[in-house]
Amino acid sequence: MNLVRAELSRLLARRFTQLMLILLVGSFVVTIATMVGSSHRPTAAEWERAEIQVVQEESRQEQMRELCESGQGTTDFCQTLSERKPRLEDYLFGVFVFEREIGNLVYFMVAFVALFGFLVAASFVGAELNSGGMTNLLLWRPQRLTVLGTKLGTLLASVLAVAVVATVGYIASFWVIAQVNGLPGDVDAEFWGDLAMLVVRGLLLVLGAAALGFCLATLGRHTAAAMGVVAGYAIVWEVGARIVMEVVEAGRTETYMLSTYLGAWMGGRVTFYDGPCIGSFEDCSYSLTWAHGLIVLTALVAVVAVAAFANFRRRDLA
Repeated sequence: MNLVRAELSRLLARRFTQLMLILLVGSFVVTIATMVGSSHRPTAAEWERAEIQVVQEESRQEQMRELCESGQGTTDFCQTLSERKPRLEDYLFGVFVFEREIGNLVYFMVAFVALFGFLVAASFVGAELNSGGMTNLLLWRPQRLTVLGTKLGTLLASVLAVAVVATVGYIASFWVIAQVNGLPGDVDAEFWGDLAMLVVRGLLLVLGAAALGFCLATLGRHTAAAMGVVAGYAIVWEVGARIVMEVVEAGRTETYMLSTYLGAWMGGRVTFYDGPCIGSFEDCSYSLTWAHGLIVLTALVAVVAVAAFANFRRRDLA
């Protein structure tokens, strides 16, 4: 019997996996239905009001530029003065604009799919280690690392398949909503390229979350161990340590937080103010990019994975 086929069958047959799939689909359906109910095609009166507001905003920005050119505006304000011209879609309220809102919706989707991957992965291996199912499996196929590696590979492939299908269906649904009950917006080639990169980063994050859940559960020999580690980290470090660092006025607190690198990876770049200081905003700020996020997150998953496989190879499973 093929080991991959056996692992895939075991994964899909688990009631927890089926329940999580139902919850995942349900959350997406609710989100899509909410958007359908809250959006509408703009009326002629709304277009007219938007045109008036665009003209007013263009006039205001021109006045601000003149102040900056004459040296009367503050340095920080002139540096942050938007070069993006106002558009009609910016002043249409209660209207779903695909180009404007799909980015935040994709963040929401990635968070849910990543949680799905983490929980399913932790449960998949944790339940077998806790119940003795892994021991029975090793009696049939005694190569420990092969069994664990195949289980992880099958899991990641399955999670990726679910994530890809969910992403395509999710984005396509909102595109249809924009066409029927909203507006597409300015969807040029650059927009689609940025959206594609956001989706790719999201899919990689989902795989990382699944691998992390799997390896933490392997180390702790229980599904709850993975969830406990994440909950403990969030409470003790992300909340507790952050408060302590702020009290002692430690510099660049955000660089010590995993959530910072998650934001940098998904957003491409995050900028933080490190005050108080004297000078412009640029002198008092620092940025982290997707590359920093990639390095930190990859290192985290790699270290936990190596520890999990090394521990699984030598410990007693009985």
